[in-house]
Order: sequence, then structure tokens, then C-alpha cells
Amino acid sequence: MGSWGHGAGDREPRLHVTLPRSFTLRKSHAVNEPRTLIEPRTLKGFRDHLPAQALAREKILDIARRVYRSFGFAPIDTPALEYLEILTGKGGEETDKQLYRFTDHGGRNVGMRFDLTVPFARFCAQHIASLGTPFKRYQMATVWRGENTQRGRYREFMQCDFDTIGTMSPVADLEMVLVVHGLLCAVGIGGFTIRVNDRRVLAGMLHECGVADRATAVLRSLDKLGKATPETVAAELEAHGVSAEVRGKLLGMAQLAGDPAAVLTSLDGLVGESEVGRAGVAALRALLAGVRQAGVPEGRVVVDPSIARGLDYYTGIVLESFLDELPTLGSICSGGRYDNLAGLYTKQSLPGVGASLGIDRLLAGLEELGRLDLVETPAEVFLVYFDEAHLADYLRIASSLRSDGMAVEFFPEARRVGQQLKVAAKKGFRVALVIGSDEFAAGTAQLKNLAAQTAVTIDWHGDLAVLTDAVHSQLEAMKSGV
Repeated sequence: MGSWGHGAGDREPRLHVTLPRSFTLRKSHAVNEPRTLIEPRTLKGFRDHLPAQALAREKILDIARRVYRSFGFAPIDTPALEYLEILTGKGGEETDKQLYRFTDHGGRNVGMRFDLTVPFARFCAQHIASLGTPFKRYQMATVWRGENTQRGRYREFMQCDFDTIGTMSPVADLEMVLVVHGLLCAVGIGGFTIRVNDRRVLAGMLHECGVADRATAVLRSLDKLGKATPETVAAELEAHGVSAEVRGKLLGMAQLAGDPAAVLTSLDGLVGESEVGRAGVAALRALLAGVRQAGVPEGRVVVDPSIARGLDYYTGIVLESFLDELPTLGSICSGGRYDNLAGLYTKQSLPGVGASLGIDRLLAGLEELGRLDLVETPAEVFLVYFDEAHLADYLRIASSLRSDGMAVEFFPEARRVGQQLKVAAKKGFRVALVIGSDEFAAGTAQLKNLAAQTAVTIDWHGDLAVLTDAVHSQLEAMKSGV
């Protein structure tokens, strides 16, 4: 299609290009030719994350990662897309309705994961021979559910899961509660309550009431308590064919509260002779004893018989966690035991237990409470640049500060100091380092506290180590409130 050639007297090579007949050149838009612009918008239930929100999210993710690792959980990742049969096997009828599903270009029925637990069960069935048991993992990834949007609930959101698979030990159940407690303490959310129950207690109660054949529908209705009124839940139960007497018993059980020992005694009577129900009550007793022995403050973990968890794969201990100041926000960290989930994909017994931090809901709650430190930059120090003659000095200073572990943003344009400080304040910088021609000549620097509107003078006389140590000390003093 083309060749390099030289003509007589040519000093530079020329490219001869022969265009195929089918090739046509597109006309560029004329200067005044109107164009139809596409409206920039996002789908309902989907969001962009601007720097302030993204940084707040990353901070919590870093905390979660640190806590999970401190308990020995290792990271994994799984595909966003799974074969549809993997996802529809155990999520439940309600979850199936929320699935984003389609047929791909190869004619395969696929779906986008609605949580991380089901893909993890598939992952374990596929890789457990090389992983060994018990296997402890954490995963932080995006999931999708086509559900109704509301405060703190979206159609695309991130989950931060941790799970232990390959053991029936109640110690793993206890550790799940301790991880959740440690995580929420580390995030620093203020008061919170972890509410626990056991699906076997509910199963025993349903058996005693003669409605075990409608367990899935009944449990799903009971799980709405707290989000819906008792009257609404009672109407749903009636629609499922539950008698008035049984409705009264179920709602009475679900609304038990107060001293954990008293609640457990009441549950003993309600499950009657059901062996499954008794096993559930015994498991709750042992769990609460373990929580106390681990030093968790009194009242932080309570028994709540209404906690059922909407997903059908839970079989034992279940938990939900709530902000004390925003109980109607919904659970911010939930989970439980799912002994039969991996049985869909392997004949090997792979019981599991784990929980998931709902980071988007947690962030919504913290923002509503005014507890999010929203800044638009991950950098700590704003280095003002207004003397082009000292560009090399600025670059060396920034490099020295970064080598000492400080994050530094160097303004790229030599503008007036006031303009740059406005930019720094808007982005949430706490300090700005100002060194102009006069300061370079005098061997000084101004470190400005942008929040307090104060400044300190640093005498460094061209010694980068002295300047770096002084800035570091001032930052540490600010963090400690000195």
C-alpha cells in the first residue's frame, strides 16, 4: 500500500501511499456545524465516586484489609461474570429476581454476581484440593443487584467479605463475631450493636408451630421486621396461610429483647421438643459465653430472634450489625453459617461461615452522622510553587519529603500564593509549605496550618534533612492535637 522512495535531489525520504478504492476520507466537522451532544448521566442505582468519597471508601477498605489479615484471612478474587446456573443455584427466589443476567456472544447464559459468597463456594469446590481446609479468605469487590434503590442501598455496590470454609467448629462462628466487632471498632463508627440469632432456632419454632413446610416464605417475612411494621409482617404471614395464633407466637418470638440470658430462656420454651431448635439455642448460649471471654463489652452483642437473613443458604448462626444512632439505616455488616452451600458444586463437605461489610451503606451512615473526613486529596503537604527560578529546589524538597513517607502535591503552575492556597484549602489540605525567593535567600520556610490559619517558621538554611524533619514533626504534632 505504500513505499519509501527518493526523487532526484531529494534529501528526505518521501512516503508514497496508494489508498484502496474502498477507502474514503471522513469529513471533519465544520467549525460551525452543530453536533448533537450525548447527555452525561448514570443509571438509577449506579454512581460515580468523586475523590472525596473514593478516598473515604479506600480508607475503610484499608482498615478492613488490615483487620482481616490480623485474623489470618488471605485475599482472593473471582470473576464478575459467572455461569447463570452457579448464581441461581442457592440464592433464593428473591435473589433470582434481582440478578443481572444475559446471553453472551457465545450463546452462554451468564449473570453478574449478586454477592461474593456464592462465587466463593464455587471457587472452593473448584480449588479446594490445592487450598486445603480450613481455608480462610477475604475478598473486596463490586456486586450487582437489580433491587429497589433507597438510602444506603444501590444496584452496584462493594462488599468486603471474609469467610472460613471447611470446618463445623463453633470457634469459627465465634471468630466471625470477633472479626466484625474488631472491624467496626477499628473504623471508629461510634456506638454499634451486633445482633445474632441461629436459623435452627427459627426452624425449631416453625416445626413446633406446624408451618415448617412454609419456612422460606415465613422466614423472609420475619426478616422484614425492623424495616416493616409488625402489622405489615403479620399481613404477609396471613397471606402465606399462617393462622392468627401462630402469627402471634412468631411475632412474639421475633420481638423478644433485653437481657440475653432471659431471651435464651424464653427461646428454650418456644422451640419445645425440637432437637434442631434446641441445638440453635445451645449454639447461641455458647457464642455469647465466648464473646464475653474474648473481652467484648457487655451489650455489644445481643440475641435478636427476628434476624433471619434473607438469603436462603444460611443454616446456623446469623448476624447483623447496626449503628446505634441510625438503626433504620439497616445492617452495615451481616453474615452467618452456610453449611450446605458448596454442596451444589462438589460432593465434598465444605461447611462455611463468614460475613460481609456493606461499605457503601456504612459510608452513607457516617456521612449522615457527619463523621466522614472528606478531603479531595491523599496528599498531606501542599508545596506552593511561585518562583520558577527555584523549580529544581522545589522538586528536591518534594522528593525529600516523599522519601520520609509524606505524601506531597506540588502545584504545577507558578501562580500567586493566594490562588494556590485557595486550591489547597478547597481540596482539604491540612498544611501548605511556602518557600519563595526571600525564604530561599534567608534559609527559612513557612509551614501553614490551613485549618487553624496559623503558620510556623522553619530555619533550614538549605539542609533538606532539617527541613524534612521539621515538616514531619509538625505534621505529627497536628495529628496528635498538640
